[in-house]
Amino acid sequence: MLRVVVDPEVPAEVANLMRRNGPLLSRFHNGWDPEAGTGIPGAVMGVFGATTVLALGTMFLVGPGAFPLLLLMIVELFILLVVYLARKPLPADSIERVLFRHSRQWKGRFLVLEDFDHPSRELLGRVQRAIDRILRSRVNAMGLLDSVRNSVMLPAEEWEIARLLAKLSALRAKHRDLARSGRTPEVVAAMQPLERALAASEAAVVARVEALERYARHVEEAERALLSQHQLEALRSHLPEYEQLLAEAGAGRLMAPEIGHLAQDADRLQQALRDSVRSAHEAFRYLDG
Repeated sequence: MLRVVVDPEVPAEVANLMRRNGPLLSRFHNGWDPEAGTGIPGAVMGVFGATTVLALGTMFLVGPGAFPLLLLMIVELFILLVVYLARKPLPADSIERVLFRHSRQWKGRFLVLEDFDHPSRELLGRVQRAIDRILRSRVNAMGLLDSVRNSVMLPAEEWEIARLLAKLSALRAKHRDLARSGRTPEVVAAMQPLERALAASEAAVVARVEALERYARHVEEAERALLSQHQLEALRSHLPEYEQLLAEAGAGRLMAPEIGHLAQDADRLQQALRDSVRSAHEAFRYLDG
């Protein structure tokens, strides 16, 4: 599932709170206000008034026989009002109200699922998966990559791509609305450059996503090389035991060349690890522009 994308300029504590509570931010996005007053809303009063007028009108037309219906409607609406007024307001320090205040303070500095259309969600998912693979890798934790720059640059790249995808999503929605309203040949001709601009912009964003994925692939290659190197080093540490066994069994002369290949493989893997890390650094520089 996609996580909330937050501008790196937002304080880390607030940003982490937002990422942990994406569904709540989506509710705010859809109009829910946890700080709304607990008084009787106009909509409820409107329903109460309209129902009462309807019941009175029915009684006037039908006669006294409609009185039980009127009474039932009034009782039901009274119960509705009592239940509504009995609701306990959320505490001021509740997660809902705290997050709501942050969402107003940092409006425009975070993006939720509803800000993206389906194609943009797919691209953002690719971005977030690539970033997670990089930041969670052992080669990054061990400092074989530029872990400090990764921790700064990758969230900034995620935000920039997400910001562009949200704009693309909004413009595509407007474009579809115009298309659905019917287009004359003149309008079709006028919209073609705009459609090409949308396609070119999307292609540019896709290129940034692919660059990030290339970097992630280089990191994964370095990760595999590191794992293999550790395994071979563990094997090499047991070489004396194998050599002693072979010598005692009288097979040392036969197996010595094959045992020697193990040391060569370890050396080649060491070089492969260096090459993988160097490739990752080169991909990082390309990504960094």
